[in-house]
Amino acid sequence: MKKEFILDFYGRKIVIETGWLAKQANGACLVRYGDTVVLSAVVMGKNVVTQDFFPLQVLYQEKLYSVGKIPGGFIKREGRPTDEATLAARIIDRPLRPMFDENLRQEIQVVNTVLSVDQDNSPVMTALFGSSLTLGISEIPFDGPVCGVVVGKIGKEYIINPTVEELERSELNLTVAGTKDAICMVEAGANECSEKVVLDGILFGHEAIKKLCEFQSEIIASIGKEKVELDKAELESDLVEAVTNYAYENILEAIQMKDKLASQNRVEEIKQQAIGYFSAMYLEDENLDAKLKQINKILYNLEADAVRSLITEKHIRPDGRAMDEIRPLDAMVDLLPRTHGSAVFTRGQTQSLATTTLGAIGEHQILDGLGIEDAKRFMLHYNFPAFSVGEIGRYGSPGRREIGHGALGERALSYVIPSEEEFPYTIRVVSEILESNGSSSQATICAGCLSLMAAGVPIKAPVAGIAMGLITSKDGKNHTILTDIQGLEDHMGDMDFKVAGTANGITALQMDIKIKGITKEILKEALAQAKKARLEILDVMTDCIKEPRKELSPYAPKIETFMINPDKIRDVIGRGGDMITKIILDCSHVKSVNDKDAVKVDLEDDGRVIIYHSDQAVIDKTKEMILNVAREVEEDKIYTGRVTKVENFGCFVELWEGCEGMVHVSELAHEHVKKPSDLVKVGDEILVKSLGYDNRGRLNLSRKSALPKPPKKEKKEEK
Repeated sequence: MKKEFILDFYGRKIVIETGWLAKQANGACLVRYGDTVVLSAVVMGKNVVTQDFFPLQVLYQEKLYSVGKIPGGFIKREGRPTDEATLAARIIDRPLRPMFDENLRQEIQVVNTVLSVDQDNSPVMTALFGSSLTLGISEIPFDGPVCGVVVGKIGKEYIINPTVEELERSELNLTVAGTKDAICMVEAGANECSEKVVLDGILFGHEAIKKLCEFQSEIIASIGKEKVELDKAELESDLVEAVTNYAYENILEAIQMKDKLASQNRVEEIKQQAIGYFSAMYLEDENLDAKLKQINKILYNLEADAVRSLITEKHIRPDGRAMDEIRPLDAMVDLLPRTHGSAVFTRGQTQSLATTTLGAIGEHQILDGLGIEDAKRFMLHYNFPAFSVGEIGRYGSPGRREIGHGALGERALSYVIPSEEEFPYTIRVVSEILESNGSSSQATICAGCLSLMAAGVPIKAPVAGIAMGLITSKDGKNHTILTDIQGLEDHMGDMDFKVAGTANGITALQMDIKIKGITKEILKEALAQAKKARLEILDVMTDCIKEPRKELSPYAPKIETFMINPDKIRDVIGRGGDMITKIILDCSHVKSVNDKDAVKVDLEDDGRVIIYHSDQAVIDKTKEMILNVAREVEEDKIYTGRVTKVENFGCFVELWEGCEGMVHVSELAHEHVKKPSDLVKVGDEILVKSLGYDNRGRLNLSRKSALPKPPKKEKKEEK
């Protein structure tokens, strides 16, 4: 039976429809937010899975019909998720996951299908609302509701779920998710905002989240199903005690080894010894396999407990650092001679090699998604090869992690990238992680920034990133904020809080937690500690390279920008592109416009022409040819032209390359001319005067009008 629930949320309606769509799912709802419509459905598997982790899958499916588009390519249907869809699924997954009991082993799949998109009403936040509500009204155990909003800031005013136009003017683009009691996820881009501005924005967003959570709770109370009891991966208390007595002290000692691989290898050795010991002890037990799975889980928990107690009780980090101490830093540029810019940034055992490549504006990335943006000229790509952690792994297309880390780095640096008018290049930064022990995304930001400066990109200010961590005591009463978390502290800790920015303020922020939520006090402390660390890192970076280079690499394309009459763009392109093709081939001395040595020409609708090539002489020749085509003939002005063709009715004269007009036989001379060929021949240079264009766009010229008139006396004698 269809039911409808309506909330007036900051001047816009949220309409929930349930009971008539996707009725065979465990839970489903249609969420309307303005003209944005998302169908959220959740299904729980019927059997308990054997994996030793909670099998939750969150999907965000973009349908191009939702924005009135037909997919590109030959297949004409949606294929693999776009990067934006992958990032949206991550945004929804991150606040939902901590709200489940991690010991559940029933497979749960949350599917969000975007059916209609109104750009002023975020489909991602709509899908997050639908995901939480669908879980809430289903029989699946879930500790929600969880809701999210986008926060903008224009002037002194914070705005909930800003429109596209408001976001363009906003200095802050902040996504906040949480429960009615606490914040559990933050994602932000900011135009060098202070820590206070960001913190106030997070708290402002949380007040709005409380209203959405209350709305969800009312719906759940009205139509929610009774929650079921599911099997959990319970651990036998006797077994926990036995394994703890056997392995805990050795694990505690091993995690304090400063070298990551040595520590990992020693912990793995201890675990294998424990497995061997208890395998022999329970050799005759008919449930041996189940017991060994429990032992593996207990050993993992012991490692986490050892890290937690070491930090919260003894105030000792596994590698011996102080709580606010950064690992040793190193920065260098110009590792690679033929790239346009390169840099290596190392923080402890985490290392990023970043390169910057400059290209023509026409080489921008074309986007085929649900947003209004259809192209972008700044890209950052992040690669995480398995060898960076000493392992053998899969190599192929990027996964969710690589896409997410790349997007975070791109967001952090995008706020200092010069505008297209200031620096008319497409810019691509690639980060290759060569070694990793936590916080590789922030190393990417540092290395990427250094490579941009080395490449001569005039960024507004250097940007650095740092990852903060949180470890809470078992009773939850005490907490410790950690600066520059390494892999073990990230894996075993309660929070991964990444903050990037300049000396003036924050440009990007991302927070994920494994607990139910964090308080204002923890956020404030983490932001202050992160600022101190960021400034330390910036000092190391600017000691390496103080400012962007004034000159580009000799291997980077040089550039020439100038304006022509916009009406002449069509002439420069020519019929079917023949004129611009001729210019490119003639100037570059290549056989194809796709040749790597071909000059690149971007023609903008406003008449702006941008030419790129590594050889300045090629640029100069290309510019000259384009100016000749675009050059406008002034009426009544005299030019020197070259005869290109002679006919009985007159001759054709080229004023400059690409500009040709006709001199009618009657305009060749003051005296009568019977045959034009008696007076001019191909190749002759003659003076002509422009008579303007006829109604068919043809240029008419006159030799007669360019010549001095005969004396009057001579005219009388002729009579």
